[in-house]
Amino acid sequence: MDFRLTEEQKMTQEMARNFAEKELKPRAAEIDETRLYPLSILKAMAGLGLMGMNIPAEYGGSEAGVVSYSLAMTEIGKGCASTAVTMSVTNMVAEVIHAFGQEAIRRAHLPKICDGRYSGGAFALTESMSGSDPSSMKSSTRLDGDHYVLNGSKTFITSAEFAGVFVVWVKTDKNAGAKGISAFLVEKGQPGFVVGRNEEKMGQRGSCTNEIAIENCRLPRGSLLGQEGDGFKIAMMALDGGRIGIGSMAVGIGLAAIEYATDYAQNRVQFGKPIASFQAIRWMIADSFTELEAARLMVLRAAFLKERGQRFTREAAMAKLLATETANRVCYRALQMLGGYGYVKEYPLERYSRDCRVTTLYEGTSEIQRIVIAREILGQTFV
Repeated sequence: MDFRLTEEQKMTQEMARNFAEKELKPRAAEIDETRLYPLSILKAMAGLGLMGMNIPAEYGGSEAGVVSYSLAMTEIGKGCASTAVTMSVTNMVAEVIHAFGQEAIRRAHLPKICDGRYSGGAFALTESMSGSDPSSMKSSTRLDGDHYVLNGSKTFITSAEFAGVFVVWVKTDKNAGAKGISAFLVEKGQPGFVVGRNEEKMGQRGSCTNEIAIENCRLPRGSLLGQEGDGFKIAMMALDGGRIGIGSMAVGIGLAAIEYATDYAQNRVQFGKPIASFQAIRWMIADSFTELEAARLMVLRAAFLKERGQRFTREAAMAKLLATETANRVCYRALQMLGGYGYVKEYPLERYSRDCRVTTLYEGTSEIQRIVIAREILGQTFV
């Protein structure tokens, strides 16, 4: 087993780290406060190859690989979580289009995602009464000549406000449960597809999260991704990969928090010496870095398996569960190390804590990850 990164992977990591330090970290607090995301940042990231990292070069992608993607996501997560989640979802959407879109769809949309002409992509799966159970979704479609006509609604859709393209899941057969779900590509501005309010969120406030209303939205047959009834399979495959991205981002947020708190502890003097001299603080530091390193290696293991084309469902769920739960604990410890200062907005710990909280929720809650992991271990006999 070789834990060494290739030269290309090191270069990608360093590039993402430099970008995060120079362009994201200085602006993260302002982005959080104003909720006005500077789209120029996403354009710059696309120029660095960060928006189509697993897309072939013939479609404008950087072909960097899944391990490089994980490394970059961690660095971007350290700089600004709102940016990281936008990057994560955009890469997910690009991969779905590449894997299941017709060639004309690939040629029309992937280059625009990869070069930044689209300010990201959106993954429209969740509904108000359909979260962890996609099979209960109510959005549906019917055939009308050469067009599908979509109706329904979506909620909690990341980047919907400024995404250039959407992957949308609806029922093509209302009576077939999960086997009746299909996925479609919808362009921004499509008549009958209306992006609604931006939710007022606890954290990652620079990333817009919107409702979508779908009323008699007519799409050509070629907008179907895969075949009718493939939607659930497509969503689950995409979420497996998405869990690598979210796990990587969570590690980045946790590292940002504990690195800041560690620097603080070496300079904060109480009882005549730096608080880093006290065992309680030293153990918080030791536990945090150890647990984050374990999570980082587990995320990279899942990324390595995906990159090699091997099954990685269990490993991705384990990595996402461990990384996100660990990062939340680390943010709590880091805030505790700053005491009252950790609770005020002048210091970034309260933002890190808010930003990290949602990582245990999207791309499947921690509870859903445990269901996936147990299913993978026990097999279908116990489902």
